[in-house]
Amino acid sequence: MKTSLTGIKPTHLPHLGNYLGAIRPALSLVDHYRTLYFIADYHALTTVRDAEALRGYIRDVAATWLACGLDPERTLLYRQSDVPEVFELAWVLSCLIATGQLERGHAFKDVVARGESPNAGIFNYPVLMAADILLYDTDVVPIGKDQKQHLELTRDVATRLNHSYGDGTLVVPEALIGEAPLVPGTDGEKMSKSKGNGIPLFEPSKKLRKVIMGIKTSSESLEDPKPAEGSTVYQLYALIAPGEAPEMKRKLEAGGYGWGHAKEALFEAVDAEIGPKREAYLAIRADEAQLDALLHSGADKAREIAHATIQRVRRAVGID
Repeated sequence: MKTSLTGIKPTHLPHLGNYLGAIRPALSLVDHYRTLYFIADYHALTTVRDAEALRGYIRDVAATWLACGLDPERTLLYRQSDVPEVFELAWVLSCLIATGQLERGHAFKDVVARGESPNAGIFNYPVLMAADILLYDTDVVPIGKDQKQHLELTRDVATRLNHSYGDGTLVVPEALIGEAPLVPGTDGEKMSKSKGNGIPLFEPSKKLRKVIMGIKTSSESLEDPKPAEGSTVYQLYALIAPGEAPEMKRKLEAGGYGWGHAKEALFEAVDAEIGPKREAYLAIRADEAQLDALLHSGADKAREIAHATIQRVRRAVGID
């Protein structure tokens, strides 16, 4: 089977948008690829400045993916920082990448455009990301269309190294571009922690209901027809319960069915989907020793692959 690799940046407790837009689609790959999922804790250092918070985010993310169905018997889940070979490969790659390529990086340009001074971690972010991918002989990388730039740089530097030191030294990965859904937040904008419009995954049902009932809607009366398309409530319902969405659309557009009814239906659908995962998450997250042991076990297996790659690269470049 070909190898698929997914990185997860631990900068917050995952919300419903992460589940619908990233976690659920990524976990479906296990039936078709040898899958690796890593928690990109060193990448998080470009923005997270609280050590205790980062430790918590790492465990939050691991517990979330496990609760949502990641099977450690079928795939690898590990911390980026538990495989130090990634830095050795990053240095080799950095010697082959022009600074102009890094200056065109989206994250770097965004910081500059805001009038801020980017740290060197943001500048070098694409190099470490390329090493994350190439270290594991990755064949495909699931990405959205907005992430193509990073993979193109990874492919470019892998091709450059192979050209300079011998074809076959590194596997040149392909993009696996999926149609990740745009998940709206409570204000209708894309759901994001930074915008404060997220719907929490694992809060108790009572709090989940309160958040969903607070979603902004238009102000038609109960009797009036309501536009389903473009409304946040309907968009979320169509993502969480696609089979039932046509019926909600019919009711909204017919009139006599209020936004309160639609929100209640959305809450029930989300709670039915997330409820069992919430219980699993709380149990997994409570046993930090077992969670850490599972991550270390995944890292041991990941390092076997990484070690073989680094030895191959060392021989190729003349450091052996």
